[in-house]
Amino acid sequence: MLKNYLRIALRNLLKNRGHAAINIGGLAVGMGVAMLIGLWVFDELSFNQNHAHYDRIAQVMQNQKFNGNVETNGGLPKQLEEELRSKYGSHFKHIVIAGGTGEHLLSYADKKVTQTGNYMGMEVAEMLSLKMLKGTRSGLSDLNSVMLSESAGKAIFGDANPVNQIIHIDNKHTLRVSGVYADLPPNSSFKDLAFIAPWKLLEKDLPDWLSWGNNWFNIYVEIGQNSKMEEVSAAIGKAKINNVDKEEAKYEALIFLHPMQKWNLYSEFKNGVNIGGRIDRVWLFGIIGLFVLLLACINFMNLNTARSEKRAKEIGVRKAVGSAKSQLALQFLSESLLVVTIAFILSLALTVLALPTFNQVVDKQIIIPFDRLYFWLGCVGFVLFTGLVAGSYPALYLSSFKPIAALKGVKSKLNTGRFSGSPRKALVVIQFTVSVTLIIGTIIVYRQVQFAKNRPIGYSRQQLLSSPIKSQEIFKHYAAFRTDLLNTGVVEEVTATDSPITNTYVTNGGFTWNGKDPAITDEFVTLRITHEFGKTIGWKLTEGRDFSKEFATDSMGFILNEAAVKYMGLKNPVGELIQWGKNGKYKVIGVVKDLVTQSPYEPAKQTIFFLNYTRLDRANIKIKPSASASAAVAKIGAVFNKYDPENLFQYTFADEDYARKFNDEERIGTLTTFSAVLAIFISCLGLFGLASFVAEQRTKEIGIRKVLGASVAGLWQLLSKEFVFLVLVSCLISGPLAWYFMQNWLEKYSYRTEMSWWIFAVAGIGALTVTLLTVSFQAIKAALVNPVQSLKSE
Repeated sequence: MLKNYLRIALRNLLKNRGHAAINIGGLAVGMGVAMLIGLWVFDELSFNQNHAHYDRIAQVMQNQKFNGNVETNGGLPKQLEEELRSKYGSHFKHIVIAGGTGEHLLSYADKKVTQTGNYMGMEVAEMLSLKMLKGTRSGLSDLNSVMLSESAGKAIFGDANPVNQIIHIDNKHTLRVSGVYADLPPNSSFKDLAFIAPWKLLEKDLPDWLSWGNNWFNIYVEIGQNSKMEEVSAAIGKAKINNVDKEEAKYEALIFLHPMQKWNLYSEFKNGVNIGGRIDRVWLFGIIGLFVLLLACINFMNLNTARSEKRAKEIGVRKAVGSAKSQLALQFLSESLLVVTIAFILSLALTVLALPTFNQVVDKQIIIPFDRLYFWLGCVGFVLFTGLVAGSYPALYLSSFKPIAALKGVKSKLNTGRFSGSPRKALVVIQFTVSVTLIIGTIIVYRQVQFAKNRPIGYSRQQLLSSPIKSQEIFKHYAAFRTDLLNTGVVEEVTATDSPITNTYVTNGGFTWNGKDPAITDEFVTLRITHEFGKTIGWKLTEGRDFSKEFATDSMGFILNEAAVKYMGLKNPVGELIQWGKNGKYKVIGVVKDLVTQSPYEPAKQTIFFLNYTRLDRANIKIKPSASASAAVAKIGAVFNKYDPENLFQYTFADEDYARKFNDEERIGTLTTFSAVLAIFISCLGLFGLASFVAEQRTKEIGIRKVLGASVAGLWQLLSKEFVFLVLVSCLISGPLAWYFMQNWLEKYSYRTEMSWWIFAVAGIGALTVTLLTVSFQAIKAALVNPVQSLKSE
């Protein structure tokens, strides 16, 4: 029987090639999109699962209270690691402290490469269940050892065995390679861990004065087999506050565990409470993928039910000779599954072709796991699910025809009465509601990104180069270093800072000023700079003056941004004295407009700028507007190599660093645009098929109307108005839906665009235009047919 069903299905597909092409094409595109998004969702949900004990691994974090607001971060004092080990050790299987994260120079003989690595506790290999290719997981037990990833080993040694070879890190540490581990996968939080050096090695270089208030390091733990994450988290809550002094205790720092299972999807905190994170995107794109698949299924339903009359007599004959309704339903479901299976094969090919581009857009390295059984089982389930969704309604609809009416071809009794088209109309409305909602969302995401990009940032990013300073030799000869850069002829000005201008990360408290509320636990972003900072970045003074070498007292001077003045409540800030802990009193000499040095979506934080020529690690160089960037980089690199020949010259441009802050939102916009375009395409594909069928159904009516004098424009209007009405209904529904969802999305940004009425108007007009273009082709084609041919159609 199944063989017979398939034979009939193939016969029908070959007989109605145009109808079959629209059905299969729409389903293939919808299934392809759903498959791509499904692979992305799976990659997100399986993050960190390569670590054998990921369900018991956590990062130690802290909540600190500032003026009633709680801030959450993972930076912790180094003393906390020993505190956890000595007083709470029974709760943990492993405790690993880490620091020095970032790019480091690895050198071997004449070979120099830059790799991202970390200094970590010796238990890290066991905790992360590293797969050792050479050596053992105990390789870090020797203080003068280092473990390399497979790719780092090849970058330095090629095909030679790295084990027991001697390498240098940052020209400071000479270490023996004790092991090589397999590269961690792209969906691991430690994917960039190219080498691991012993924590004790870094600890030897740390200043003795590092206290419980210096939150510079990360601590990771693996709880014991019989421990529970929530209980351990509660037990260690006061591990820090019990050890800090009275001044530090004002911040009410509470320690807690953030499980590895939540690192990727639940990484955002607000006022000390986890509010989600990337999980919102997983839900967003998962829903979009399902909706795009649903649109393709709706096409299938609409086209199959619209062509019901073509199979009425077949159904009548089958019922007359004894076929039960369930048998007919099974037949039509079998036909649906055949179409879906063909569409799936095409969608798989489309997915393979689109995956490289898709990976670039989402910044991932997703692969299709053809060699895994779960993938093929998922594919079978995917085909069955799609086949049932797409085929259930047509199967029930067609199998319900009454045999006598079907054989007589009586339209009014073939489920084609006054309201028979209502389900089809409802499905078309659903299609365009989804499509228009996606169009509105795309426009709003784009406007939000542009709104933030166009925000005044208080300084000039153009031709501003930033390079890490890796050797104190530069500061020993800083004046000569700066002079040589200026003498290249391509440099306008030079300054040095202790963090990148586009990503300031140093904060401090303990400031006292006139009128300060004693209850305030203050926190300021602090930026150490040299005298030429203002000239280099082009900041804008609103009061007072810039730092100057003519005033020796400027070494004890502050420049505040406007946010700091407002935060401190100073009416006449210039000349005010500010006490900074035990460092002495500083005089405010100037006020500058707020600089956007962190998130472009958030208000500028209160910031203090002060002079320092010792603890700086970044050179900021303004290239002359007339100079070629590539030529300037070569000349600047030569100066760096003169003063620091041991390290590689590395640099970024401030405008590129700033642009990267928009990557996540731009990916959302790109994926939403991609989904919206395909949603409209699939919807219009179905509309094209429906319009074709309606024109075919009304061939004789069109002929009679033309004989009676109807114009082409009148016939076009007759055939188009129903579809235009359905799209208008969709626009009325999608407007409030889009407003609700996008308003919720925008609320997470403090600095955000507004949703103007014209966005909804443009989306609606666009949908109507595309609809008219789609329907008009078939409508005008039918209206131009010779009426004699139309009247002879039967």
